[in-house]
Amino acid sequence: MSAVPSTEQVEPTGPGGTEHPTVSREDVAHLAHLARLAVADEELDRYAEQLDVILHSVAAVAAVAADDIEPTSHAVPLINVYREDVVRPGLTPEEALAMAPAADAGRFRVPQILGEEQ
Repeated sequence: MSAVPSTEQVEPTGPGGTEHPTVSREDVAHLAHLARLAVADEELDRYAEQLDVILHSVAAVAAVAADDIEPTSHAVPLINVYREDVVRPGLTPEEALAMAPAADAGRFRVPQILGEEQ
């Protein structure tokens, strides 16, 4: 069995009777196996219907997409609103460590969070 929807069952959709494969419960079971997902037997039909709707919706969008329309990622142009990088004075290591709850050898001292076995 292939990882793509079966082409044995086809339904005409879209203008011109374009045929698109229908997702079967066996396809869903195979995809679930490949993805190592535990899918209950009663879920297979529901997922097959949902995946079929998704594939048909994508096919409908593809059928309407025109070659003369440039693909876009956003409906409106995006403009960066970042400020300019400006070097500003910061804390010296000594100033930063002076505000720390604990310091050791020029470094922040923090509580151990992992056990010694790791």
